[in-house]
Amino acid sequence: MSVEFGDGSEDNKPERKGEVVHLHLVSDSTGETVHGLARACIVQFEDVAGEEHLWTLIRTPSQLDKVLEGIRKAPGIVMFTLVNDEMREKLALACRELRIPCLSVLDPFITSFETYLGRPSRDQPGRQHEMDTEYFARIEAMQYALAHDDGQGLWNLPNADVVVIGVSRTSKTPTCIYLANRGVRAANVPFVPGMGLPREVLALGDRPHEPLVVGLTKDPAQLVQIRKNRMRMLAETEETDYVDLETVRQEVTACRRICSERRWPVIDVSRRSIEETAATIMKHYERHIGRAAGRK
Repeated sequence: MSVEFGDGSEDNKPERKGEVVHLHLVSDSTGETVHGLARACIVQFEDVAGEEHLWTLIRTPSQLDKVLEGIRKAPGIVMFTLVNDEMREKLALACRELRIPCLSVLDPFITSFETYLGRPSRDQPGRQHEMDTEYFARIEAMQYALAHDDGQGLWNLPNADVVVIGVSRTSKTPTCIYLANRGVRAANVPFVPGMGLPREVLALGDRPHEPLVVGLTKDPAQLVQIRKNRMRMLAETEETDYVDLETVRQEVTACRRICSERRWPVIDVSRRSIEETAATIMKHYERHIGRAAGRK
């Protein structure tokens, strides 16, 4: 399949412009590793758009033949994570004939690990996705995030690892979903103007044995634009306080104030991706549980 690069949010999809490069991402597993590396590379080039062709679970010669057919139709950069030697050689040979780059993205790392550990790798596809304890923890965290989205399940907030609060359109939901994929049980609760926060959230402090509460905020002018775009998508044309700049400023200030009063960390997401926001939350969370461990 072919997919445009983006961060998945409706409000921040990049416009396609400049040179378009075909990126064939071939994996015998889910393709997450090669996708992440390809995206990290392509964003470093101005005026270049990556058109991604994601080929996943490629484990048989017949499946690889379909991949090669797609590469011949749209030549570009090929990045792969395949452990089968015959399939790797077949892919590399086809790319040499087409005179296009073919990169095995894990080889340098696997080689370094083998050298340091003094033993060969298992060459087994998808081992990082085995259904072990960590896998089931991620599934449980995902279920928790979905059940506690947008202020749901407030009675169960003490069982969260992280509670994310913020005014409307500060990317609370996608941030919690991303955290859940890391195995972190994350709930999100909206800060509603004139109503403040529910008592269940206010009952949480900054004590180590409690969930970490984090506030998300954003530049008011940026928030107004995002909210207007959202309203247009919903065919809402009436001007309300929801998109009034001064009112939004007051919302953001009130949310910041309550976080400050309760010593909850605040993250400005104006220029952060979901991944960067989640990484910052993880740092706060690691410090939080570190404090808890230090008091045992």
